[in-house]
Amino acid sequence: MTGADSTPAISRPVSLWRDRRFTRFWAGNSVSQFGDRITELALPLIAVSALNASANQVAWLTALIWTPNLLAILLGAWVDQQPRKRRLMILADLLRAAVLLSLPAAYAFGAVTLAHLYAVAVLAGAAGVLFNTSYPPFFVRLVPRSSYVDANSKLSTSRSASYVVGPAIGGALVQALTAPVAIVVDALTFLASAVLIGRIPDDEPPPATKDKDAPSLARRAGEGLAFVVRHPVLRASLGCAATVNFFTFVAGSGLLVLFASRSLGLSAGTIGLALGVGATGALLGAVCAPAISRRLGVGRSIVAGAVLFPAPIAIAAAADGPVWLRAGALAGAEFLSGFGVMLFDINLNSLQASVIPDRMRSRVAGAYSTINYGIRPVGAVAGGLLATLAGLRPTLLVAAVGGALSVLWLLPSPIPGIRSLGPEDPAPGAVGEAEGESRPVAG
Repeated sequence: MTGADSTPAISRPVSLWRDRRFTRFWAGNSVSQFGDRITELALPLIAVSALNASANQVAWLTALIWTPNLLAILLGAWVDQQPRKRRLMILADLLRAAVLLSLPAAYAFGAVTLAHLYAVAVLAGAAGVLFNTSYPPFFVRLVPRSSYVDANSKLSTSRSASYVVGPAIGGALVQALTAPVAIVVDALTFLASAVLIGRIPDDEPPPATKDKDAPSLARRAGEGLAFVVRHPVLRASLGCAATVNFFTFVAGSGLLVLFASRSLGLSAGTIGLALGVGATGALLGAVCAPAISRRLGVGRSIVAGAVLFPAPIAIAAAADGPVWLRAGALAGAEFLSGFGVMLFDINLNSLQASVIPDRMRSRVAGAYSTINYGIRPVGAVAGGLLATLAGLRPTLLVAAVGGALSVLWLLPSPIPGIRSLGPEDPAPGAVGEAEGESRPVAG
């Protein structure tokens, strides 16, 4: 670190609500998040009500949405070579809108099939991967480094709010309009997102002259993965996030609902109320994350979130007694877990944005997503097998303990000692300077 005389003064960041570029992006992201909650409810309802799909077929529908993430490492390598990331994000939104609109169109002619639903799941998932791998370079041009945590908090707050009220709105729309027609609303939210992002001034650099000797797509993808593996912060954070994702998907929302119904004896209405109350924890966590980060430090907030996210599953697993206590345990577990995941995600996303060099952001995002999201279906399958062999309650306890142990990836890494994300311009001699990295500031 530099001495006191050479350290530049850091002014307090201006509120992002006064930045029209950010507010336009935030508005587009928020409206599409609420639309997503509609489709998450409507797609399986189309499969069940219109096509009489079995439980296994519905499970495959969910799995196929995540499948394109397995190719994120290659897509991220391709995106890194494209000069206009904002245009790719707009394209992704337009693709998702078009894919979703094909469902009500087919429904109008009585031509909806299970294969069509599967195709929508895969194509919408692939467009989502395109958006997510184009997003990191766009984000760091949109938001100053000193506001990374604040920006991620605002984006996560609207996402959390969509989980609190979105299912209720989605249910009302499905009931009033039917599931296929309700999907039109989600398609319109993606169109709105495309328009809002399109109105953000484009300050991306002009296209560079293509190098005939540039490495192949596979090689660039390998470089992104190698960078993650060699970087002490990214390696530890990926190990932790993938472990948490595996074990939380072992529990899975489906198994948790099944446990609440069969083992805790709660009615559907009580379960819905408990989960709705619990969802406010994520909303509160998103709002409080910046203040907690300033108090504890970015690294310690990540460590706390890594434990608080999965551990409360044990509260639900241990629930017993009268109905109000069982329902309260379920709501409390969801509340604490939601608070923890926001504390974990907001700070970790901000830290990652500060240490990845611009020229590799999409490659690293692709490699990260392939492992981090690719592990989710594996966890879900493992949870189903474990629940069959050992029962629901032991499975939830395994998920809670295994998920909490993910913190072991973080403790020996530099992450717990990182206090803040530092100034805009890293000091000379910063870690990874040769790769163009930024440097977080240790406490």
